[in-house]
Amino acid sequence: MMKKRNVRRLRLAAVLVGIFVVFNFLAYSHARAMLRFTPSGTRTLKPETLSFWTKAKLLVIGVKVPRPLGTEASAALADNCRSITVQAPDAVELSTWYCNQGSTTPLVILFHGYTAEKTCMLQEAKLLLGMGMSVLLVDFRGSGGSSESYTTIGVCEAEDVAAVVAYANEALPHASTILLGQSMGAVAILRAIHTHAITPDAVILEAVFDTMLNTVRNRFALMKAPAFPAAELLIFWGGVQFGFNGFTHNPVDYATSLRCPVLFMHGTDDPRAKLSEGRRVFDAVPGEKSFKAFASVGHESYASTYPDEWGAAVQHLVEKVRAREATAQ
Repeated sequence: MMKKRNVRRLRLAAVLVGIFVVFNFLAYSHARAMLRFTPSGTRTLKPETLSFWTKAKLLVIGVKVPRPLGTEASAALADNCRSITVQAPDAVELSTWYCNQGSTTPLVILFHGYTAEKTCMLQEAKLLLGMGMSVLLVDFRGSGGSSESYTTIGVCEAEDVAAVVAYANEALPHASTILLGQSMGAVAILRAIHTHAITPDAVILEAVFDTMLNTVRNRFALMKAPAFPAAELLIFWGGVQFGFNGFTHNPVDYATSLRCPVLFMHGTDDPRAKLSEGRRVFDAVPGEKSFKAFASVGHESYASTYPDEWGAAVQHLVEKVRAREATAQ
């Protein structure tokens, strides 16, 4: 009797160990697929558009994320737009487009989101040029014309932000430097300020998430799949693959280092970075700040949906920067 009981226990233990190994293998594979771009192929559709069986299949085989590539030339932005390659740490090369409207104008540096590239921000850049500002659009590592083929959702991208800001400060003289980031781009800006001590004159943060864990959980919610413990395993194995702790990759903590004026923008219907999460990051900022919510907008370009309101909010921030400059003189 005792022998049979021990055999059953061993079998149960073997099954549990097998499930544990398989679950971790799937999590490792999913993390790799989300962080390493494939050279070509068709990207997996948004989870909220997929059927139940397709979602179930993806939970097993994982997503496919081809390298984000733009189809536009720099002339699509402006005739005087020119390409510049910026060197980042570890021999990373960053592709940028620069449109100069004079050294007395503010320079706005634009950073895109996850699985995007610089041409995804053409609408924002065109509006900024129309407002009399100069712009610098940046491809993060792994995207567009930049080198590498991976992403770290803002961790290593913070090094890209710091490298571009350092280059701009040295080679592109302007009256002020304003950083604009969407989603991952906003996170990378906050991390660069927190860990690399960059000092922009102002920042604009769109669709920022509060913690890495919450944004991963949100994606499971879109799949209508249980987030625990899959979200935790994804973050753990993603960090293992790239040598960082994803559980401490939290914009709500980085925000405490902000000392310049900041404009937050957020869609009220964003399922990937929820409005409450953006508000939480906003609340953590100790200095001068403002928050603009866009009704009935998800995780998308606010400048495309509400160009007038977006432009007015940005113009108000720029006026604050100019007022601070005038006071300092």
